[in-house]
Amino acid sequence: MSKSKQPIIAVFGSARVQPDDPVYMQSYEVGAALARAGYIVMTGGYAGLMAAASQGAAEAGGVVHGITVEKLEAIGESIPNQWLTEEFRYPNLRQRLDHLIDTADAYVTMPGGMGTAQEFIEVWQLMRLGDIAKHPLITYGDFWTPFIEQLLQSAYVSQRDVAYITNVQTTEDLTANLAEWFSKKD
Repeated sequence: MSKSKQPIIAVFGSARVQPDDPVYMQSYEVGAALARAGYIVMTGGYAGLMAAASQGAAEAGGVVHGITVEKLEAIGESIPNQWLTEEFRYPNLRQRLDHLIDTADAYVTMPGGMGTAQEFIEVWQLMRLGDIAKHPLITYGDFWTPFIEQLLQSAYVSQRDVAYITNVQTTEDLTANLAEWFSKKD
């Protein structure tokens, strides 16, 4: 578990999703549910689903860690969202990803593009190879299901590989899954 007494849950998700998209509200609800359950929420610290989870957690009274990248800000691509309790800045994406992976006690993957896919797949592969300890790797909703099913049907991954991933459809299932995991770790 993290050095903090509270488990840290990384929430991966697209920076491009706008507040009027239903998945934005889902990410907000994920952040709020995690905070209410006593977890620290950690995101990439920027817009879209990262901001939604950060806002949800902050408005629920939780702690929000944002892991940001100087390079993205230097080229004018991103600015940190306003709901971060604590910001951890890195010069590049590689160091940011290392922090997200190495610091988290569990991972929740929302819909997203290349960056979210990289985060999700890297955690999955590192756990599969035993390079990092097994922690909950959770996909929220149905966005990633067709991708995982295609990998499985094409025999690019095995059923044993897929066993590292849990899919949940609701915040209740998410927090119950995490509570069960952490109760076994005590």
